[in-house]
Amino acid sequence: MTVAEWMTTPVMTLKPGDSLWRAHERLAKYRINQFPVVHEGKLVGIITDRDVRDAYPSELKHLRAQDIEEFAEACTVGQIMTRTAVTISPQTTIREAAQRLRHRRIGALPVVDGDRLVGILTRGDVLDAFLEEQEARDTAPAPGA
Repeated sequence: MTVAEWMTTPVMTLKPGDSLWRAHERLAKYRINQFPVVHEGKLVGIITDRDVRDAYPSELKHLRAQDIEEFAEACTVGQIMTRTAVTISPQTTIREAAQRLRHRRIGALPVVDGDRLVGILTRGDVLDAFLEEQEARDTAPAPGA
């Protein structure tokens, strides 16, 4: 099994110039934990729900909602994204992808072909692949049967 068989495509992305507010809204609307960040078709980073939460200064808790909204509109994805996203190729095995997710303690891997984003592989995708593989084993006829 390869990443190409299980990755999600097309990929929802953000741009470096998008506001923190837009990132927050899209993460909530689509119930996604991370978005690859692209510029002119190239992957330039990744932003997670944790990055967005951590970007809000703790002193904002004491400000008015309008102040928080103004901060979120002024701050950009490019300012808070992780610039060195851990990536994977479509030809990589699901097993290797699972090991990379676990070792790096991350929730998703942007899938790239060269520098072009072609998909995203999440922990859920990997679990689905392993569950399907196990189901196939469970329903396969016994050897010699």
